[in-house]
Amino acid sequence: MKKTLPVGPIMIDISGTMLSPYDIEKITHPNTGGVILFTRNYAEPRQVAELCKQIKAARNGPILIAVDQEGGRVQRFQNGFTRLPPVAAFTENPELSEEAGWLMAAELLVLGVDFSFAPVLDIDCGVSQIIANRSFSPDPELTCQLASSFTKGMRSAGMAATGKHFPGHGAVALDSHLTLPIDKRDLDTINSKDILPFKQLINEGLEGIMPAHVVYPAIDELPAGFSAIWINEILRKQLSFNGAVFSDDLSMEGAACVGDFDERAKLARQAGCDMILVCNNESAAEQVLESTPIEHNAIRDQRLLAMLGKSSLTAQELKQSSRWKTASQQLTQLSSAYA
Repeated sequence: MKKTLPVGPIMIDISGTMLSPYDIEKITHPNTGGVILFTRNYAEPRQVAELCKQIKAARNGPILIAVDQEGGRVQRFQNGFTRLPPVAAFTENPELSEEAGWLMAAELLVLGVDFSFAPVLDIDCGVSQIIANRSFSPDPELTCQLASSFTKGMRSAGMAATGKHFPGHGAVALDSHLTLPIDKRDLDTINSKDILPFKQLINEGLEGIMPAHVVYPAIDELPAGFSAIWINEILRKQLSFNGAVFSDDLSMEGAACVGDFDERAKLARQAGCDMILVCNNESAAEQVLESTPIEHNAIRDQRLLAMLGKSSLTAQELKQSSRWKTASQQLTQLSSAYA
């Protein structure tokens, strides 16, 4: 009998709408712990449900399936899903924030996706095009309130939440997908504004956090996702966060400053990341899977397993429920009005 594999520390991607033999080989690597899905992996709901089933069957042990399904500009699955507005729309419609979190989570869970990397907790400081309306609000207190409602909705559907991009990506104009942003503010300023939503949601039991590929030179010369000061000292010790830390994608340009892919993965692990994302670069994913030591870590396992989805409905039951019908209609209208 084959020994069950523990959940590994690396999240990879796959190439298409069904698994290839190459994908299966990567999924069965001892270091694999998750698969992130993109628009290229999606055709319609039944297809993605089958794909999730294939991913889980290929792995001899638990595996996390994730997607970026925030709403607005960042909604990987659209055809057959409710079109979600950007979360900034809830500033004017706060009563819909909890329903949006619930509906987003419920629509994914019934198809076998464990979680969405949401919500965005960055404060919109009016300078970042890449964050902009992905942020709930420029007001930290309102962001705390709306994000709290959104995660409450996610949890009521059975989905764990992941706050991003710690400690805040909203005060830099540059996009960390393309370059390395530098935020020159001091820790007191960041603490008094950007960290507040993270702090509140941690106190409410936030399960996951993704650090930013941003350098805050007043605190550390390394980007937050590679910084033991940010992850171990500030996030773990000062803010008492006990959940899973996911690196942002190591293929982003904001990660390139620390070295090659092996070095990026090593630094992220040493800084305290529980799971490392390597996306849209097959050779880099292979390299990181092979170079990362195969180690069992019970605390890491526990944190990552808490991210597994827990749906109590089938897809048919969801679509027949009055809560889904009402929320879907309201959010579709809001999305159209906001566009």
